[in-house]
Amino acid sequence: MSGRLNSAQPYALGLFRIVVGLLFACHGAASLFGVLGGASGSGGTIETGTWPGWYAAVIQLVGGGLVMLGLGTRAAAVVSSGSMAYAYFKVHQPGALWPMENGGEASAMFCWAFLLLAFTGSGAFGLDRLFARRTPEQEKAATERQTPVAA
Repeated sequence: MSGRLNSAQPYALGLFRIVVGLLFACHGAASLFGVLGGASGSGGTIETGTWPGWYAAVIQLVGGGLVMLGLGTRAAAVVSSGSMAYAYFKVHQPGALWPMENGGEASAMFCWAFLLLAFTGSGAFGLDRLFARRTPEQEKAATERQTPVAA
């Protein structure tokens, strides 16, 4: 069973990346364009240039889109993770210690999910693979060298 799960790891990671990126981009689109319930569910948008909300929404939309596509995944994930860490500690954590008490569950989960993607890379289905200039021999060697992360 472990062998089958290990062989599917790049595909599971790719699907994880797509879902996390899509959800993050939806938050940015809601805040910037008022779609999907708008900013904070109010149906409105964030005023252009306001700190930190508008900049966070741009990072969410662009970073989430890049992560979803698997294009520059590691860099986009680092920036997105940092954005969510900032959101948690500056917006949510002063209200209470635990995410369940301060409403910061989404910020905490996105922060850790993007940090994971920064270390693991895009997995399968990413555009990064299309732009990588590898010869077939290098691709075979990289595939053989990949060892799944064991807990």
